[in-house]
Amino acid sequence: MKESPSPRIGILVVAYNAETTLEKTLDRIPEDFRARIDEILILDDASHDATFTAGCRWSQAEGMPRTVVMRHTKNLGYGGNQKAGYALAAEHGLDIIVLLHGDGQYAPELLPEMVAPIERGECEAVFGSRMMTSGSALKGGMPVYKWLGNRILTRLENGLLGSDLTEFHSGYRAYSVAALKQLPIDRNTDAFDFDTQIIVQLLNAGMRIKEIPVPTYYGDEICYVNGMKYAKDVVKDVLEYRLAVKGFGTCPWIPKPVEYAFKEGDGSSHAVILEKMRALPPGRVLDLGCSGGLFAERLEDLGHEVTGVDYVEVPGVRERCSHFHLADLEEGLPPEAGTGFDYVVAGDVIEHLSRPGHLLAAAAGVLRPGGRMLLSVPNFSHWYSRLRVAAGAFDYDRRGILDETHLRFFTRASLRRTVRAAGYDVLELSSTGAPFWSLLGRGPLAAALGGASKLLTRVRPTLFGYQHVALLTPHAAETIIAGEHVDVQDILDRQYVPTDHRVGV
Repeated sequence: MKESPSPRIGILVVAYNAETTLEKTLDRIPEDFRARIDEILILDDASHDATFTAGCRWSQAEGMPRTVVMRHTKNLGYGGNQKAGYALAAEHGLDIIVLLHGDGQYAPELLPEMVAPIERGECEAVFGSRMMTSGSALKGGMPVYKWLGNRILTRLENGLLGSDLTEFHSGYRAYSVAALKQLPIDRNTDAFDFDTQIIVQLLNAGMRIKEIPVPTYYGDEICYVNGMKYAKDVVKDVLEYRLAVKGFGTCPWIPKPVEYAFKEGDGSSHAVILEKMRALPPGRVLDLGCSGGLFAERLEDLGHEVTGVDYVEVPGVRERCSHFHLADLEEGLPPEAGTGFDYVVAGDVIEHLSRPGHLLAAAAGVLRPGGRMLLSVPNFSHWYSRLRVAAGAFDYDRRGILDETHLRFFTRASLRRTVRAAGYDVLELSSTGAPFWSLLGRGPLAAALGGASKLLTRVRPTLFGYQHVALLTPHAAETIIAGEHVDVQDILDRQYVPTDHRVGV
């Protein structure tokens, strides 16, 4: 059996004004480990001293691993320097990259222990923790105020993220380069809280982090971190993430799920539409914006035959729908989807289109006579949107009424005008309450607020309705002309004006 090749190991040395410490730090790399290092990347972040010269001098010494020394002409910041280094690691085909500070604060002697868990496939990241061994951080010279701040922030971050790391603020880290490629680290901050954001990204992606104890060393190096600003930034990052997963804010450094997370009976527009479909006889359904097919799967369970359409193919969607077609609804309906549908469903779709009326008119054309369309849109006149505008704090969210991908806003009145202009009669128009469960979970507070929201929505849907759900049917009025039944729409389309077949002639 052929053995798999050893992973290519790289060391990323971030350095700023480290002329006096850089070579000493690199000299501490264990000699028996140097042969396993494929490349050392020394990135001088526009230092004001001779850091670059020191790096070059060390790299040219006899017996050193292959070393690339780079100097940025503009300071990229602690996070920006790491971004450049990780991009270089990926470009050079490295499998494991270890972050090492050029000031010697973290022990190069432990490089073999840092990479070992990743080599064994136990995790995607290894952190060197100064807090795993009780009392070692203070014995190593960590100032008491830094030790206390580290402990407080780590406990707060663990509580908000549901993690159990002993330290969030170590700069000694090893990563799987393949794992880094899956994270949007290019969107991270360039500041010192970059390390916190990458932890959040790893946890959000379900990646494994392993900690090993490392000694603490505080020498004469200059600390460039503003402690109060750093504390504020890391707390802001974690809170921003917590709000983002609830749908608030945009948080560009956290990936947005492609698939709609449908939950039956959650009071959302999709759940309301599903309840309406339960009362209708089974038929052929065109599901516009079907996402991963979770909603379609439930329709199939009710006996419907579902044809799904979306601009991305989420894994598993073809197994949940009878038919699936990949198409951009901005360009209209794909002809291969067919016609003669009993129902068309557009749950939270038309607000994402620049010309929603075109899609609605096209959908009317694929319905059989007497067919039904079930449609939902967010209510822009909801109190949440009004409050944001009135307070001068209007901005977009990751989902909900102010979803950053929305191109059109609807109120109850504008929805009526839009569907009537597209050729529909409104059979029923209802509104849903605000989804407090999404923000607060399933506890008693969320239940109480949800009940109050439903009650207020019945009283004044324009202010308290979170989404409007409409049951529509294509306008089917007819005019009698000399005993014939002619669709009014056909007359309008053909610009037909009868002259000698008028009633009574």
